[in-house]
Amino acid sequence: MSYELFLVLHIFGIVLLFMGLGGLAFHGIAGGTRDTNPARGLVAATHGVGTLLIVAAGFGMLGVKYGGAMPGWVHPKLLAWICLAAAPALVARKPGAGRVLWFVAPLLGLLAAYFGLNHK
Repeated sequence: MSYELFLVLHIFGIVLLFMGLGGLAFHGIAGGTRDTNPARGLVAATHGVGTLLIVAAGFGMLGVKYGGAMPGWVHPKLLAWICLAAAPALVARKPGAGRVLWFVAPLLGLLAAYFGLNHK
């Protein structure tokens, strides 16, 4: 597969992940719980598919561009994505965390974008 196709899939995964996180954050901010979320399955699936696409396409881009080596800038980017991937578990346990997620998630996305775009 080409680098450009991996890039498009990676960006699509980012869109899906943030759609899911936004839905969860809004539900938590509104006082909803895991049991009162009628779209829980759809939101979880959107977030999960987005996470899968981000990881698979991201490693695909690394494979095309760098072969078998994993450059050092990948580690902080992976840490940011792991935090974003785990965020729904936090909101499910503490619905009030939706307000924190609303502000922290974009910052983690910005951090991941910085490392992805400004590597040497």
